[in-house]
Amino acid sequence: MIIIVTIKYHLLIIRLDNEGEGGIMALMELVRPKKGKGVSYLIIITLGLFGASLLYGDGILTPAISVLSAVEGLNVATPFFEPYIIPLTLIILFTLFYFQKRGTSKVGSIFGPITSIWFLTLATLGVSSIIQNPEVLSSVNPVYAVNFFVENKFLGFIVLGSVFLVVTGGEALYADIGHFNHKAIQIAWFFLAMPSLLLNYFGQGALLLRRPETVVNPFYHLAPEWALYPMVVLATMATIIASQAVITGSFSLTQQAVQLGYLPRVRIIHTSESERGQIYIPQVNWLLFIAIVFLVLEFRSSSNIAAAYGVALTTTMLITTVLAFFAMRKIWNWSLPLALIVTVFFLVADVSFFGSNMLKIAHGGWFPLALGLAVYIIMTTWNWGRKLLLEKIQEVTQPIEKFIDEVMSVRVVSTPGTAIYMSSNPKGTPPALVKNLKHNRILHKQIVVLSVIYEKVPHVNAEEAIEIENPTEGFYRVVARYGFMDNANLKQIIEILNKREIKINIEKTTFFLGRELLFVKDTTGLRRFRKKLFVLLSRNSQRATEFFNIPNDKVFEVGSQIEL
Repeated sequence: MIIIVTIKYHLLIIRLDNEGEGGIMALMELVRPKKGKGVSYLIIITLGLFGASLLYGDGILTPAISVLSAVEGLNVATPFFEPYIIPLTLIILFTLFYFQKRGTSKVGSIFGPITSIWFLTLATLGVSSIIQNPEVLSSVNPVYAVNFFVENKFLGFIVLGSVFLVVTGGEALYADIGHFNHKAIQIAWFFLAMPSLLLNYFGQGALLLRRPETVVNPFYHLAPEWALYPMVVLATMATIIASQAVITGSFSLTQQAVQLGYLPRVRIIHTSESERGQIYIPQVNWLLFIAIVFLVLEFRSSSNIAAAYGVALTTTMLITTVLAFFAMRKIWNWSLPLALIVTVFFLVADVSFFGSNMLKIAHGGWFPLALGLAVYIIMTTWNWGRKLLLEKIQEVTQPIEKFIDEVMSVRVVSTPGTAIYMSSNPKGTPPALVKNLKHNRILHKQIVVLSVIYEKVPHVNAEEAIEIENPTEGFYRVVARYGFMDNANLKQIIEILNKREIKINIEKTTFFLGRELLFVKDTTGLRRFRKKLFVLLSRNSQRATEFFNIPNDKVFEVGSQIEL
């Protein structure tokens, strides 16, 4: 907890924010080379995407094991509750995911006071136990740790897999910077969370010194009998709050992946007008819940889930350390010897936990790895498929300048109003525009070709990042740039254009969108599988009208068939 959570994450990694945003994908974009080529580029992208994929496993395992272990405290009081542990856990988890739509700030206003009471209770229970056996404090001497591994050898190495549960919140903490800020997180950790946890762990150790039989569940035995049921309630609420951190982390991760082109479009709801990092993604929310229900019903106890826990997270933490090395060199300009010393220091702990958790693969550890691999395949396939689709579109797309020359030489009917053509290629002519002219021989008096480009930085000032070109009268080419943590807002774009040289009346405007019908031919093996998967993802992607929040009665879609 001191080396990994405090020194590594709170003092080092948390400073590697990408313009206020954290998480492994933000770190990946921060350190990757500007040119998309080379061995280092490939290593950074592969590590970043695979680490991000594994974090979805954390988003499933943390709520499952946390809530289930808290509710299992009822068994300490009486076996009567045993048949109700699973149903009660699922009800609590459903309630947690149902209220995600309220947003982090509203949920946090309830959770904040409960969390404070929780940590103060942990500290109080720990101190009361330490007073009875103060000799437990001598365990701060690292000689005891060395002796433990010398005497227990491989068994001591195996124990690390269980000890790892102490540090599991590090990655979620880093991913949640956008929901809070690193100063607030550090203050909460150093002044409340860490002291309370340390006192409670020492207290549990003191309890075991005088009552070894409580090893079955030292946490709940630390409380007096009259406080057992209140502790179960408080622990359950605390684990719900802990689960909140990884759920919101999953939302942030998904938004980054969508905007960077690694996942299909999904519905992203901003739950706060003042904090742009606070979001809710319904599809991710309920997919996580379904996976958690499967996990609870399949494993049925927190000890069984613990066997699966840690495999994915140790891998992600290891990857974060490696990416941090690149940041030390590129962002902070550290010398190579200094960067290597710091990295190796953290790698010793990371690799030890990684090796111990890998022993769990046959006992459930395969689940988060399989899930992470599936997400990684989806991410890389979507990114590859989008590039392939853009290449196919560009093959049949002519430059706008050439299109304008052809229009000037052909007689067409001009209709009043404005037509906004959405285009993924800012330099080419949208296929929808070409087809509309070809089949209908009609063009609006004012035409705007609009391209929305997501940059490799979290946030961009929209007003400053809109480029306008006017190659001929009544014809405009507009490029609106956004950061990968921003949402494109067409209403905002039109307001900015109205302030400048383009006057647009939304009531007299039609949005033209291309809608591609994709099909696969003449390929076999892995390449055919990837194309089929991309087509499936594309069909289930959120429609552009919903993603860009375009009024349905203002949209005209032009379809085209494209062979991949």
